[in-house]
Amino acid sequence: MTTSFQMTRRAAIAGAVGVAVSAPMINRGVYAFAAAPGRRYSRRAVDVVASSLVIDMLAPLKITLDSNYIAHRLTDAEAAEFKASGITGFHNAYGLGGPDAKSQALEFLAGWQGFAGRNSHVFTLVDSVQDLDRAKAEQKCAVIMGIQNAEHFEKIEDVALFRRLGLRCAQLTYNAQNLIGSGSTERVDGGVSDYGAAIIAEMEKQKMLVDVSHCGDKTTLDAIAIAKGPIAITHSNARSLVDHPRVKTDAAIKALAAKGGVMGITGVRMFVRTTDPTNVGHMADHIDHVAKLVGIDHVGIGSDADLHGYDDMKPEEYALLKGSYKGSYAFRDKIDIDGFDHPLKTFDLAEELIRRNYSNENIRAVLGGNFRRLLAQVWG
Repeated sequence: MTTSFQMTRRAAIAGAVGVAVSAPMINRGVYAFAAAPGRRYSRRAVDVVASSLVIDMLAPLKITLDSNYIAHRLTDAEAAEFKASGITGFHNAYGLGGPDAKSQALEFLAGWQGFAGRNSHVFTLVDSVQDLDRAKAEQKCAVIMGIQNAEHFEKIEDVALFRRLGLRCAQLTYNAQNLIGSGSTERVDGGVSDYGAAIIAEMEKQKMLVDVSHCGDKTTLDAIAIAKGPIAITHSNARSLVDHPRVKTDAAIKALAAKGGVMGITGVRMFVRTTDPTNVGHMADHIDHVAKLVGIDHVGIGSDADLHGYDDMKPEEYALLKGSYKGSYAFRDKIDIDGFDHPLKTFDLAEELIRRNYSNENIRAVLGGNFRRLLAQVWG
């Protein structure tokens, strides 16, 4: 068994947190979570999260460069964090690629599905939307297996192979060019190739969700146009609010919605705002923007982080991760945003949406209802 990473915020929240309904009430309907001093949530926020099927559209179970982590057995405190987070569905996906992309993808699927099985008291794997519903009823965390690239599809038949092995969602590209299309930080975006169009068609045939989060602008629009049905932007933000190559234009958001797709809003700092402070309120600005642009039915959450976020990584791993991206990513001192960087972040976002006069129905739609609907359409 491997040792756990250094604890910072985790130490303050660990062991926490039994389920929301067991949180003690203090002062006029405000609830506190055990072992999470300083965090207080309204009865309405606690209730709306508890009544929602919360699905994080991009949420690695653990952000780690340690290849041995998949052999890790959760401690009681770590298990409690997952169960108290309010999140039922975790789209567990990494960015993989290169000459050995296929072997990386096979190892990724085997390792993380093994991790879920090894910790079956906490996790259950997702094959259909009914598995998400069942996990909610059983107070478990449902793991949707995804990969943030499609370079492992070396031939068309590989789509069916990976579907059999458990893959339920794949991005067409990561940030770079591949045989399918162009990534968001490529110098030139040539759009979706003929091979890419064939891959999209096969993914739809095999009922695998197409994701264009990291694709370049033309590749994003091409993919939406080529797909017969709805696809996803699992984790990105609106370029109308922040000028960054990894976020999406209004044209892309409109095209996605017109096909019935859903866009997950992320809490990665440089995708939210160009200057500090950058907090959960600024993240909600992107939810507002998409909802006003195309309707509340087309927006969700895709944190692009594990429960604790990037800033809790080991310093040497944190530096390696930042160094692996082009300068256009424009990293700042911190990657996570204030108020959305801890295991109870869903409650903070719910409070922010309440402050903005979102109805409970619309909050539930944003927290996971919209993405569940999309998955039901794609997976059948």
